[in-house]
Amino acid sequence: MPFEIVRNDITKMHVDAIVNPTNTKLFGTAGVDGAIHKIEGSWLRAETEKIGNIAPGQCVLTKAFKLPASHIIHTVGPIWSDGNSGEEDILRRCYKNSLELAKKHRFESIAFPLISSGSYGCPKDVALNVAVRSIGEFLLFNEMMVYLVVYDKKSYQLSENLFSSVEAYIDDHYIDEHMLRRRNSSLEESKSFLYEEALLESSRIEHLKQPKPKKKTLDDVVKHLDESFSEMLLRLIDEKGLKDPEVYKKANVTKQTFSKIRNNIHYNPTKQTVLAFAIALQLNLDEAKDLLLKSGYALSKSSRFDVIISYFFETENFDIFEINEVLFAYDENLLGI
Repeated sequence: MPFEIVRNDITKMHVDAIVNPTNTKLFGTAGVDGAIHKIEGSWLRAETEKIGNIAPGQCVLTKAFKLPASHIIHTVGPIWSDGNSGEEDILRRCYKNSLELAKKHRFESIAFPLISSGSYGCPKDVALNVAVRSIGEFLLFNEMMVYLVVYDKKSYQLSENLFSSVEAYIDDHYIDEHMLRRRNSSLEESKSFLYEEALLESSRIEHLKQPKPKKKTLDDVVKHLDESFSEMLLRLIDEKGLKDPEVYKKANVTKQTFSKIRNNIHYNPTKQTVLAFAIALQLNLDEAKDLLLKSGYALSKSSRFDVIISYFFETENFDIFEINEVLFAYDENLLGI
């Protein structure tokens, strides 16, 4: 099952378990921990007192009493010092151990906050990167619906290198209405536009000179229908020698959705689903465009979502979770799901 980044209050998530970033005494008064204890009251405090202290990176499970979630996984994140004292390793263990505990109890869904990114001082870009990598690695081999819950924009930050690279690409390739107006006011641009129009007109005239092809009958059309999206996708999977699970997991798509695609050659996917599979199959930009066309979609320079996606194809970065990090930062729809 897939991974989704959502903007929400983690105490309102309807999942099998939410993760509570707490202290070694399992009782905090600030942040997510404070909010959870405020809702749960003395019932939760009585449970955590029975457990006692736990070390950073460890986690324990309790029931939830008043929350929409059924259970709470309590974990202790690192207090950030200089980044050279094993903080990232502890942070990775928080995610890994929490996910393994959820798996042990056969939970189907779990929601994480960005552990240690608040009062514990972990840089927000590091906290995000560790969270996404840890969750992504787990989901390549396991089935679970995992949410990363971000309360507001201030708690979410891409790495400077990634943000700068994407911003530069968008500046070079994204054409919005304002840019079009500005471009059309430029004399040189206008000349270029007129020249291109002249070339197109010349091409149209040449096309009209060509003998018209024989009209196809309905039977001809039906006999020569091109392969559908489903057929092309399954063919590409076979040609690349891949297994179905590794493809739909890398595409951040549920097993149920993939089953619908496999069993229905006329399945009509969303644009996000098509692109997710193009990423999972590591197609180049032209191949991705061909797959999109099978479902009636295209990539446009006037769509910021499309420009961001094109950036990742052109840079050959096929990490769908990192792509979704960026899409979420720009308030765009995520891939897969």
